[in-house]
Amino acid sequence: MSYKNTLITISEDSKVSSAKVPVIKNSKLTIAYIEHDLINNNPYKFTQEDVQFKTYLIKNQLESENAAELREQFFSKSKACFRASPLVKNYGWGIHYNNQGKVAIYDVNSEMYNQLLKQDDITKLKGMRSKRK
Repeated sequence: MSYKNTLITISEDSKVSSAKVPVIKNSKLTIAYIEHDLINNNPYKFTQEDVQFKTYLIKNQLESENAAELREQFFSKSKACFRASPLVKNYGWGIHYNNQGKVAIYDVNSEMYNQLLKQDDITKLKGMRSKRK
């Protein structure tokens, strides 16, 4: 399920007050790093599903020769939406879905993030909390 005209805001319990770029840890690409790289370098090019699948391929070093089959297998089980992304939970990025469901990210302190927050025609959803209350 992908959103349209929606802004996923940073999680209420996020420990950061401004966006941070995820880093590679122990020579391994993290989900946060891959998602950030894909979305930041390709704003409004990919849907949530595109990013999730590309992240899966990159993280698991899979070839995309049989991408259609792999994609079908990957989405045969439901996936969490970007409200659960580490970008909104831990790194201070808001994720905006345009009217075609394609995504871009914005620093919580950016002018664009604040403009999106003020637009009445955009649905705002909070990123999921890292911890239960």
